Amino acid sequence: MLLLHIGIGSYKPISPIDVLRELFAGPGHLSENNSIVWDLRLPRAVMCLCVGGLLGVVGSSFQALLRNPLADPYIVGVSSGSAVGGSLAIVLGLGSLFGGLGVAVFGFVTGILTLALVYSLSYKRGAIDVRTLLLAGVVAGSLLSAIQSLILLAAGKDESQVLRWLLGNTSVADWPKCAVVGFALICGSAVLLKNAKVLNAFAYGGDTAQRLGVNVPRLTKIILVTGAGMTAAAVSSVGIIGFLGLVAPHIARRILGIDWRWSLPGSLAMGSCLLLISDLIAQRGLSSLQSSAGIEIPVGVVTAILGAPALLVLLKKVG
Repeated sequence: MLLLHIGIGSYKPISPIDVLRELFAGPGHLSENNSIVWDLRLPRAVMCLCVGGLLGVVGSSFQALLRNPLADPYIVGVSSGSAVGGSLAIVLGLGSLFGGLGVAVFGFVTGILTLALVYSLSYKRGAIDVRTLLLAGVVAGSLLSAIQSLILLAAGKDESQVLRWLLGNTSVADWPKCAVVGFALICGSAVLLKNAKVLNAFAYGGDTAQRLGVNVPRLTKIILVTGAGMTAAAVSSVGIIGFLGLVAPHIARRILGIDWRWSLPGSLAMGSCLLLISDLIAQRGLSSLQSSAGIEIPVGVVTAILGAPALLVLLKKVG
């Protein structure tokens, strides 16, 4: 999917063999294909690879931790916090700060502050109360969504720019943003995968896991903080991409089974694949319409259109 995503573009299609040739040749060669691959398409493809994998593995770990098949990376309200920070950076013209990472930095900071608020509200008697955590996440998300609406109203001419970013926009990808999200993916996934075996025990219930020697409060803290931090990195870089972190884990478990040692990396790979496919549709979905030439669909809209039916089927099965 990575090779297809790089090869299929709005300007000039490149075969997978030629894509591989340019990748192995490295950047800087004086050829049109090399410039297209390295300067235009590869950063976007790598961003999709990292963000999709990040949302997939976080969604899978949250579903295991909360023992809820409908849990997703946005469940603790971090996405709303990151959206508020990123939107403020766009409206106030602060996107050029920090080497062009202003939107990502402000989004990440407000996302982490939201996590700190929700975490402090749910921390009782030396442990996290999961029900309070979920309720606090919903309330914080609702409050921040209202603030987000006020920002959109105040944005004026920048409203469309903010809205496009909020709906998921991978066209803003560049190598510095890829480095940030890639770092979050590598470090966060290492932590989650290290605890995959423990999540197998936790899936039978907190009491059972505790009898098996699992430090439940510590595990809960590690998974929530790591997953929320990874989610903040993704949202602050490309906006909110819904349903992906919910659907990818279910597909991975259907293929690989419920052993989290396999389904966690499987969810990472499936999330990357699904976002690469969705981004291709986002780029080329309106290309057949002459009046819409050069116009892209926000990738978050595509994932919602594809993911909502899957969620409805899941709800029917759960019910």
